[in-house]
Amino acid sequence: MHGKLIVFEGVEGCGKTTQLRRSQQWLVDSGWQALLQAKGCLQHLVTTREPGGTALGLQVRQLLLEPSTEVMQSRAELLLYAADRAQHVEGYLKPQLHQGALLLCDRYTDSTIAYQGYGRGIDLNLIAQLNAIATDGLESDLTLWLDLDAATGLARTRQRGTIDRIEQADLSFHQRVQQGFTELAARYPQRITRIDASQTEANVAEQIQKVLSQQFAKWYGLESRKGEG
Repeated sequence: MHGKLIVFEGVEGCGKTTQLRRSQQWLVDSGWQALLQAKGCLQHLVTTREPGGTALGLQVRQLLLEPSTEVMQSRAELLLYAADRAQHVEGYLKPQLHQGALLLCDRYTDSTIAYQGYGRGIDLNLIAQLNAIATDGLESDLTLWLDLDAATGLARTRQRGTIDRIEQADLSFHQRVQQGFTELAARYPQRITRIDASQTEANVAEQIQKVLSQQFAKWYGLESRKGEG
């Protein structure tokens, strides 16, 4: 048995963390989790994130996101994200997938391309090489891209109060990140599905639930659309 890796991506304030949690609860409440377990399609449902999906990764996350008086250099930032991912893949993601888990992950490789590649301007080929090393070839089975205007997303983050080091970057940086996600979605339509994140939280959740229902039917050969909507 091999599990599935579903990743939630997008700019700051797009709602991906909220929607990941909503999706987790919906999978339980709708009966999808029980159905897939009963048919032997998966063993358990878990959530994780990058950076910080492991104990070591939590320390890396602190370095990456907490504001500091010392400016973090772009290549140092890139390498820290790669180190977090390497630990996450080998220490958590692969073992869970081998056990048949359905994994909902908050950010993965596309974030590195969008933020460090398009946002920071680091060579995309270099990032591709580092991602290949860090992931050992592990790709998402489905990436849900919550598409939201960067300015709108930043306004949402500022309403929450304290903002982290990445969120403190200027609007032009976040607009480049958004462009990165846009180009990635166009390049990998078989893996990345666009979700209109400008709608209400409930409407965004409905879009995601429809996509997940369709994917489960496709992956597992199920005619049932149990729990959709």
